Formats: sequence, structure tokens, C-alpha cells
Amino acid sequence: MADENLIIELSTAELREVAGYAVACAEPALEIFERECPDDPRPRAAIDAARAFAAGGERTKAIRDSAWAAQRAYQETRDADQAAASDAARAAVAAASAAFLHPLAKATQVLHILGPAGHAARAFELDAGDDRTVGAGYLARARDLAGPVVVSVLRRYPDAPGGRGRVGELVRELDASLRHPGAG
Repeated sequence: MADENLIIELSTAELREVAGYAVACAEPALEIFERECPDDPRPRAAIDAARAFAAGGERTKAIRDSAWAAQRAYQETRDADQAAASDAARAAVAAASAAFLHPLAKATQVLHILGPAGHAARAFELDAGDDRTVGAGYLARARDLAGPVVVSVLRRYPDAPGGRGRVGELVRELDASLRHPGAG
């Protein structure tokens, strides 16, 4: 097990790559959210803020503010029993949060890297009537989107944490497939 007090070296370029990956994973699920909540721009704004950082913008409070706004959209859709839209909003929150990956060797930091893919996969599963093969297919896409920089950063952290329901399962599956390609 990694020493959770260990500081992991992360360059701004690496953080931008992680944020770009997070955006690429989360953005497709926006269609689910926007179909259910066409007048709510908060998740898209969070993804746009993360994209701007990935493209060379500053890592600012505006990214955090957009993540908090998307978090409220997640909570509102969750409370309204719009499960697929809720996970799509969570994917957007996670994408904006990727810009703030902490350089501490904690398993929970893996959620900043892979959470957008896990939540998007779950949104697609739920949108397809809880069809887990849809989530598995989305994870294959997310695996293909992960370039060498993202995989290198991921491997510096401990394995993804346990728990967190179905999204946690999806994140752990993606984590294992990126760390150990061809295994299983």
C-alpha cells in the first residue's frame, strides 16, 4: 500500500492531460442530463471550465464554482429521482474536479482521474434501463481515451478505493484495466 503522506510529483501539463481526459469521458453523458433538464446549464458550464483549463487556461476559482454549481444540479436531479441525469451531472462535477487532483498518494484521488468515466458509464447504464453491458462498453471507450500521460499519472496513486456502489465498481474496473492492460 502506498504511503498516504507521500507527495506525488505532478506537472501542470500532466494536470491538463488529466483534465482533458476527464472532459472527454464526462461530456458524452451531458446529452442525458440536457434531455431531462434542457434549461439547466450548470453541468455543461463545469465541463467547459475544465476544458478551458485543459486547453491552457488558468486553474481558477471559477472552475471550482462551476463544479459546485454542477454538484447542486446533481443533487436536484437525484432528489427528483432522475438517476441517469444525476450521474451525468456527477460526471461533470468530477471533470471539473480533475483540475484539482491533489499530489497526495491517496486512493480517493483516483476518483479525480476516473470518476468522470465511472459516473458517465453509470448514467448510460441507467439511461438504458440499468443495462450493465452499456456501462462495460462505455468503460472500453474510456480506456481507449486514456493516453500514456493519464496512465502514468494514475499509476503513481494507490488503486481506486473500495465502496461507492456501482460507480465504485466501474471506477475500479477501469482502474485495473488501465494499470494492467490485457490482464483478466
